[in-house]
Amino acid sequence: MSEECRNIYKRARRRAGYTQEAAAEILNISVESLRAYETDRRVPSGDVVLQMMICYNCHQLPTWHLQATSVLFNSVVPRLEERSLLAITVRIYNRLRSFQEDNRLDRLLAIAEDGVIDDQERPEFEDIIADLRQIVQSGLELDVFCGGNAPIRKEDSV
Repeated sequence: MSEECRNIYKRARRRAGYTQEAAAEILNISVESLRAYETDRRVPSGDVVLQMMICYNCHQLPTWHLQATSVLFNSVVPRLEERSLLAITVRIYNRLRSFQEDNRLDRLLAIAEDGVIDDQERPEFEDIIADLRQIVQSGLELDVFCGGNAPIRKEDSV
């Protein structure tokens, strides 16, 4: 992947069709600051990223920014991958169907019934949590990459 495609701030600006000069003026920052963000010499603040999101109409940018810059975010939120609407929807359906067919909710309720996860229940509980994280990941991908004001890509149209 080329340098210009790797930098999330440059990619979002270019998708929006702005030059560095025009974007810097709209964002009320210097061209030098924008250039530093786009060459990984500086990390923009959250406020600047929110301004970029609005200016570039790129609602994925805050998520990309947090994935790139926050250890805490990455330890809590599953890694989100940009996928098509169809791919995410099929993935959610398959994971929910599997969760139901494997009676995972019933097993989770049985484990939780006494309010304690004992050593024998722990491996199954962790497997259930892993399944739920995949479902949550797909739901977040649907929201971030397809929901709200996310751009509709050619491969998403039927």
